[in-house]
Amino acid sequence: MALAISMEGIEARARELGVDLSAVDLDSITLPAGEDFGILSTSVVPRVPLAVGAQSTFERFYLVVIDVLLLLLNCDDEEILRNEDPPELEMGLSNIIVVDNLPVVPPEKFEKLENVIRKIYSQIGVIKENGLWMPEAELAREKTNGYKLDKSHIFAVNMLDDFEKYMKVPDTWTPAEIKPYTPGENLLKWLTDEKARDQFVIRAGTLTEVYWNDARKLAPELVFQKQYWTDSFIQWSPLGTYLATVHRQGSQVWGGENGFERLMRFAHPMVKLIDFSPGERYLVTYSSHEPSNPRDTHRVVLNIFDVRTGKVMRDFKGSADEFTTGGNAGVSGVSWPIFRWGGGKDDKYFARLGKNVVSVYETDTFSLLDKKSLKVENVVDFSWSPTDPIISLFVPEMGGGNQPARVSLVQIPGKEELRQKNLFSVSDCKMYWQNNGEYLAVQVDRYTKTKKSTYTGFELFRIKERDIPIEVLELENKNDKIIAFAWEPKGHRFAIIHGDGPRPDVSFYTMRTANNTNRVSKLTTLKAKQANALYWSPAGRFIVLAGLKGFNGQLEFYNVDELETMATGEHFMATDIMWDPTGRYLATAVTSVHEMENGFQIWSFNGKHLYKVSKDHFYQFIWRPRPPSLLTPEKEEEISKNLKKYSKKYEQEDQDAFNQLSEQERKRRTQLQEEWDSWVAKWKQMHEEERAYRRELRDGEASDEEEEYEAKEVEVEEVVDVTEEVLAFDLDQE
Repeated sequence: MALAISMEGIEARARELGVDLSAVDLDSITLPAGEDFGILSTSVVPRVPLAVGAQSTFERFYLVVIDVLLLLLNCDDEEILRNEDPPELEMGLSNIIVVDNLPVVPPEKFEKLENVIRKIYSQIGVIKENGLWMPEAELAREKTNGYKLDKSHIFAVNMLDDFEKYMKVPDTWTPAEIKPYTPGENLLKWLTDEKARDQFVIRAGTLTEVYWNDARKLAPELVFQKQYWTDSFIQWSPLGTYLATVHRQGSQVWGGENGFERLMRFAHPMVKLIDFSPGERYLVTYSSHEPSNPRDTHRVVLNIFDVRTGKVMRDFKGSADEFTTGGNAGVSGVSWPIFRWGGGKDDKYFARLGKNVVSVYETDTFSLLDKKSLKVENVVDFSWSPTDPIISLFVPEMGGGNQPARVSLVQIPGKEELRQKNLFSVSDCKMYWQNNGEYLAVQVDRYTKTKKSTYTGFELFRIKERDIPIEVLELENKNDKIIAFAWEPKGHRFAIIHGDGPRPDVSFYTMRTANNTNRVSKLTTLKAKQANALYWSPAGRFIVLAGLKGFNGQLEFYNVDELETMATGEHFMATDIMWDPTGRYLATAVTSVHEMENGFQIWSFNGKHLYKVSKDHFYQFIWRPRPPSLLTPEKEEEISKNLKKYSKKYEQEDQDAFNQLSEQERKRRTQLQEEWDSWVAKWKQMHEEERAYRRELRDGEASDEEEEYEAKEVEVEEVVDVTEEVLAFDLDQE
């Protein structure tokens, strides 16, 4: 297929771009021998052997790019459609890069230089039959800008549309127009609820609904309802500011002062998973696409958006094999989340696990920290501190056990190793950070000497103390299987479910004691519990020992301060258990994984059942998160000490609510009595209206008058059964 354009068209386009073609010797410009970038052109631009003069490489390349772009932009769409095998065209300046600072070479060395350039960029793009095809232009710029070809030549790579943008900058400065300030939506209005209630969202059938949890009224209060609000699932942002919905075209976030207005769209076709950064500044979206060749793996696309502007800050593309290391199993075998955010709520760093590397990116530039990954031979897992830019790494044994496994703590951005612990005979390892970043527990499964079985111990790191001391904890029966481990939020205690029998034990430990604050010690062990999951209150102190799946929803509400059970309960077939963000209420739910008993129940922190809501085809229940308290720890401690003084106000409100409930109950009963009286009166009236008809049926007898009746007792004998008796006589005696 031939594409044609006139010289006048080229000159007009060059004028738009600010390029003076009269100052350029067009006869000295051509593509490399046999090279036409995959375009059969009848353009009048001459194609003569390359003559390298005083012009820079950029000037020569820039003019060639103009030629090619003009050809593409003037292509007849119908002519492409008629082609049985149309070429793949990446249109637009954003798909083109300009590489400057290339060496000036004579014609005989041009092919060698071209091969070097192709080798460099073939690692990023795909070499087409007739040229270099580079859809990942942003990635190419990042990967090769600053690339040292040799000591004298360092690549300077820019996007071509940047040149056009800067050419359009006017020569004279004009002050920016100052627009009047218009206040935006108050996205935190829900936090000012006078009753201090929390919200939750549910998804059942085609409906998505947001409610207030009104425990005083023993019922939820509807806030917002929408049908077909999402195509797959819903998700709150970590601080509760946004509610995200997922659609075939991409994702959206909602929020606002008086309901839920759409705040931003994020275009990502066929998106399957999303993930917010801890500070809600960024949204990661993920999709995977079936390969055209069945032997290839899925193609993965990841976008990182700025939540407020909707701008794509960085994208990542590749095969599913490139994203399968570490994490929890996700779609098409890809681990999720692929990127793990760290460094506290500032959203300053995110990282991903690769083969023998941990790639740490900074959000100032969305490029690799120090432009290179952290090389860690054989690394298989890593985890961020929830509060500080510290990464914990796990490296398993190598060399048949000659090189021990190890856990390392690495400070970011300096990549300095703060602490390391070698581990021997390791089968598996799991890392658990306490949410304040004060402690790290490493669960280590080790082989016995015979290698036929394993046993478990814990390495406990005190992150905030000098030199990060480490303690070793082993259970009394070190052969016990570890079923669950959980740190107390904002505290210094942790719980472990352990044992091999059908009813395991639950043990509580503390990192502090009255006599020795730097020594782990056991508080108590609860024997033979129907529990396989641990759910600490977000405020600490209280914990729910839950028996899910085989235990059919057994619940035990336990006070760790007093080491006593407050209450027990059951939510039959419960699949999910969630504390509200304040630790006042607990929700249990049966989702659609079961066909029956779908819905949720709300409990108080001490195990009192408050109310139940049944929903068919129940998919999700999620409490709306709250941002961290603005009170200082000292102020919170003061409030705790003077709680009785503050509680008087709320006790009165509780009493008023109770009285209101009592009044509502009285009104309900009065209404029921009135409905009953009305029903009786209705039937009495109907009975009176039919009196004449009844008398007519009884030949004039007033059958409704009781005094006209005479009561008589009549005895009636009835033969119930007859028995025959046979008598025998001795005839000889007669």
